[in-house]
Amino acid sequence: MLLEGKVAVITGAASERGIGRATARRFIAEGGRIAIIDIGAGPAEAAAAALGNGHRGYGCDVTDEAACADTLARVRADFGALDILVNCAGVSQPDRFLEIKPVDYKLVMDVNLLGTFNICRAAMPLFKAQGSGVIVCVGSLAGLRGGGVFGGPHYAASKGGVHSLAKALAREFAGDGIRVNAIAPGLVDTDLFQGRLTPEQRRYVEQSVPMGRLARPEEVADACLYLASPMSTYVTGAVLDVNGGLHIH
Repeated sequence: MLLEGKVAVITGAASERGIGRATARRFIAEGGRIAIIDIGAGPAEAAAAALGNGHRGYGCDVTDEAACADTLARVRADFGALDILVNCAGVSQPDRFLEIKPVDYKLVMDVNLLGTFNICRAAMPLFKAQGSGVIVCVGSLAGLRGGGVFGGPHYAASKGGVHSLAKALAREFAGDGIRVNAIAPGLVDTDLFQGRLTPEQRRYVEQSVPMGRLARPEEVADACLYLASPMSTYVTGAVLDVNGGLHIH
């Protein structure tokens, strides 16, 4: 098994049909032990319980630097190890540029970019001390091409920042045995789509993808597994596209 005995923290994994939960299930299938972090302790604990024995959930607001450090210290104490961090926590808003309110801009940037910064900052001392660690940041196609179906300019900017942060951390910490990469999912069939598109709109969106369909969360989870596992030991600072050909460089 690719992750036998490894402890992985996955943020934003409480949602049943999200990328984070799919990644948790994929990691477990490869022998990983999972710590789910989400904004609410109750949903995080329920999600961990649904995954089976040996997994734990923690409530943590990733925009709070002290809370991130405290939560990862708890994970390290509870599991006796910390090997992998997957940053899935995020929010999306569809507002156009002139409609974005300052409070909405702050929310999107704080959760998506500052939240990723904070949890990575909390993990780095632990990874440096043991001389190893892997971080996978979930960015977005929107951060590559300047927007998406639902994400407005502030969302695109936050995800572009996530990509750049991953590259900067990869460069800085490669000598410490720490790998940092990002993925840029395209259109993924998660709860984000539920109730927000008519059947006709959904067909139009699907037809815009060269492969003719939305990604399944499990397909994005496979990309996370690749970057988190020994399959990618010489890969760091990469942004891996998972978009069905919707954006080809």
